[in-house]
Amino acid sequence: MNLGNLIVRVAVDPAGVIESTARPDPVLLVHVGPPVEIGCERGGQMHCGLSLHGDIDVIPPGTDSRWILKKEDCGLVVRIPQNFLVEAARGMGLDPEEALLVNRFQVRDPEIEHLGWALKAELEREHKSGQLFADSIGMALACRLLRAHSVVAPQNGKTQAGAMAPFKLRRVLGYIEDNLSNNLSLEAIAAVSGLSISHCQRAFRNAVGLSVHQYVIQRRVERAKSLLLNEKLTVGEIALAVGFSHQSHLAHHMRRLLGTSPMNIRSDS
Repeated sequence: MNLGNLIVRVAVDPAGVIESTARPDPVLLVHVGPPVEIGCERGGQMHCGLSLHGDIDVIPPGTDSRWILKKEDCGLVVRIPQNFLVEAARGMGLDPEEALLVNRFQVRDPEIEHLGWALKAELEREHKSGQLFADSIGMALACRLLRAHSVVAPQNGKTQAGAMAPFKLRRVLGYIEDNLSNNLSLEAIAAVSGLSISHCQRAFRNAVGLSVHQYVIQRRVERAKSLLLNEKLTVGEIALAVGFSHQSHLAHHMRRLLGTSPMNIRSDS
């Protein structure tokens, strides 16, 4: 669907090999849902690894991709007009010809992730906020790409001060995804990270933009939404399956985060 000048879609691809032809515009791919083992050949590089919810691929213009999926995968695909990057570069005092994007595989970027989820919500609302909203998100994405994922980005590839090291963050996020249905504790999560509880809390917030507790609740709500749309389990069974103590606990957080109830989501599916 076109959201303003952006092209945004949620793609669900089966296990196997997916060939993606080069586009004249940069593309962002944000992984959605359960972890999936993915291999990708792109721009003369090869990357293999476990793709986690919120992982981001940055695909520069004119770049073919070949994906190898171990199982069904879901991703938010955002195609940003190249002229947005040109305009953003000029506004930042950069030469658009030199501000080239870097090919990125499964990186974490809280700012891009939050903007992506805003576009996903707008897609689900059938673009009710209008072109100005979507174009504003698109320009924000273009600016962030230039600041953090281009050849002119300062300190490109370095971990933000105070943030959790990427390999530790991936370990923690993978542990959370694998244990959403269990009684997760800060002590166990900190042990996975190899940090003290207080250090883990600070480093996680700096890396993800949410506290550990907020992130876990958000992922449980999102997993529950997916089950409500695609499974025949009762709402109570889904609540337990994603780690909530009972149905009303799920309903409370779903209304708070999504502005709707489990039954409304199920009836709309």
